Amino acid sequence: MGVIKLKNIRTFSYHGCMIEEGKIGSDYTVDLKIKTNLQHSADTDNLVDTVDYVHLNRIVTEEMAIRSHLLEHVAKRINNRILAEIKTVEKTTVSVSKINPPIGGDVESVTIKMSEVRR
Repeated sequence: MGVIKLKNIRTFSYHGCMIEEGKIGSDYTVDLKIKTNLQHSADTDNLVDTVDYVHLNRIVTEEMAIRSHLLEHVAKRINNRILAEIKTVEKTTVSVSKINPPIGGDVESVTIKMSEVRR
């Protein structure tokens, strides 16, 4: 088993429950970790034998572009899409952070973290 991580994927998205959040948007970061078997690709040195992190990044950026009221909803979509599209992924964990959330205080970010395992 092996791990592939994508750290600090930056997006500008429109998530949130407030109407204003859907209009003005906000900065977000996403961290992604997937577990998969990396032994075969380590032996073959061939991209088709591994999980392409370009594909992972595309899934994250496309799902972040779809408005959600809750960060949990977008995280679940990311996890589910990875498992649906990349059959060799056994587990996926995504953390979605909203930078400078509008919560009436001086807060750098708020983060949710969710995992999904192939069944």
